[in-house]
Amino acid sequence: MGKVDRPRSGSMQFWPRKRAKKMTPSVRSWNTSKEGFLGFAGYKAGMTHLLIRDDRKNALNKGQDISVPATVIECPPMRIASLRLYIPYGYGEKIAQEIFFKPEKELIKKTRSGPPQDPSALDSITPSDFSNITITIYTQPKHTTIGKKKPDLFELHLGGNTEAKLTFAKQHINKDIHISDVFPENSTVDLHAVTKGKGFQGPVKRFGIALKSHKSEKGQRNPGSLGSWCGQGHMMYRVAHAGQMGFHLRTQYNNLLLKTGSDPKDVNPKGGFLHYGNVKNNYILVKGSVPGPKSRCILLTHPIRNTKLEPIGEIEYISTRSKQGR
Repeated sequence: MGKVDRPRSGSMQFWPRKRAKKMTPSVRSWNTSKEGFLGFAGYKAGMTHLLIRDDRKNALNKGQDISVPATVIECPPMRIASLRLYIPYGYGEKIAQEIFFKPEKELIKKTRSGPPQDPSALDSITPSDFSNITITIYTQPKHTTIGKKKPDLFELHLGGNTEAKLTFAKQHINKDIHISDVFPENSTVDLHAVTKGKGFQGPVKRFGIALKSHKSEKGQRNPGSLGSWCGQGHMMYRVAHAGQMGFHLRTQYNNLLLKTGSDPKDVNPKGGFLHYGNVKNNYILVKGSVPGPKSRCILLTHPIRNTKLEPIGEIEYISTRSKQGR
């Protein structure tokens, strides 16, 4: 008889477990309590470790140097591609007008944007006529060493009322936007990314079910039961079966941003990051690991949950040892 208190294999929080529609992450909920840009994007370079003097008030290691794992995310400057004006529609909103600005050559190949307009066209807009104002923003991977030229384009929300959003957007048209303009050091961020793709995997690896006895019939690595209703060609979707694993859109909440830097020499290891190369632009160090493989686009947003992490302390050392095992 099976244990009655055994939890199910595989969380029902994420369903269906299928491939993400695109490699660029999308966000549904935004923290609009702050004015200005509510997010920024970068490219995952790799991991390293830091030595930090622990200054937290109630820490057991207070006053000592502790080793902290960190992920290096390269953040080349971003630019605004267009401005979107929304009006109420049904139970939500719809785009009433989109104003495109002069895009880069690589962006024209990627999108079917309308004819570019002069930024002075924004002067004729009345903010009170619209329910929301957002921007579409694009990265500039050509400044990195990942060998990618086509930008990643996504919609970014702004904080404040519609009048403040329009004024803020006017100030940043045709200008580079840097990571330091959005997130200060020791701030808390949410990370949105598409995880590593694992392909078609069996139920043991995909859901973590236990192996059956070696004398069991019709498979040792299969689920023992197909559920309470498995007749007439029907099967319960909760049953652990083989299928796609990885390449899912995931959100990682409340990550501590340890450092925002502009000198790549401080983090570039000898020989560069494996499968990435050297960092050439502004970068950030995020405590812990980040979803996705090397060179995956990571979207950072202000935390949606009301949680503020306590800063650890001053960084004493950043490891730049070779990641090549020699």
